Amino acid sequence: MAFGKKIRLLIADDEPVARAGIRAILSQAGDIEVVGEAPDGFEAQRLVEELHPDIMTLDYQMPGPRPQDLERWVRENHPQTATLVLTAHDHDSHLAVMMEAGVAGYLKKGVPESKLVDSVRLAALGVVHFDREQIETARQWKEEVGQKWESLSKREREILKLLAIGAGNRLIVSRLSIAPKTVEGHITRILNKLGMSSCLQAGMWMVAHLPDEAAKNDW
Repeated sequence: MAFGKKIRLLIADDEPVARAGIRAILSQAGDIEVVGEAPDGFEAQRLVEELHPDIMTLDYQMPGPRPQDLERWVRENHPQTATLVLTAHDHDSHLAVMMEAGVAGYLKKGVPESKLVDSVRLAALGVVHFDREQIETARQWKEEVGQKWESLSKREREILKLLAIGAGNRLIVSRLSIAPKTVEGHITRILNKLGMSSCLQAGMWMVAHLPDEAAKNDW
């Protein structure tokens, strides 16, 4: 960013009140210009393409593409745009996946105004900033949860999602149209990979550590 040039910023958030609040805070900074607002991920993608902002503030849960997929698209197609996650949906898995996707920072809504402005300025300078606690949280999540999830096959993930809503073997057989013995085999492998002893424990683990995946109904 050239000296004296204003930081051009796009706000992506599905809540009008939140967008207005972010705009009000950042517009007070003389070196930041809000150039657009997006109520969903599709509009955010379109506006990044059209406006080429320096910074995008991104809510974690909005209609449209998953935030990590949107961020990977930005990194691949518009690397000049740095993304700051600004969200009320705070979860270890959210932090970890967005760090891995390539965002420049991860902030909770309600952060002090001065910190939000400083984070925008740092991101505009190309600085990727996470505090030690965030780095350690993401590392632990990846080791304790992420690697276990990645070890599961597609079918095992489908079955684990059903276990997370309390489905028994008969319902899983019906939903996935597979044989009872096949379900039993998959469940045995799931429990072994997760280091757990019961379907209830496995389902509760998923709800606690992978809430976004647990909420998907893609079977």
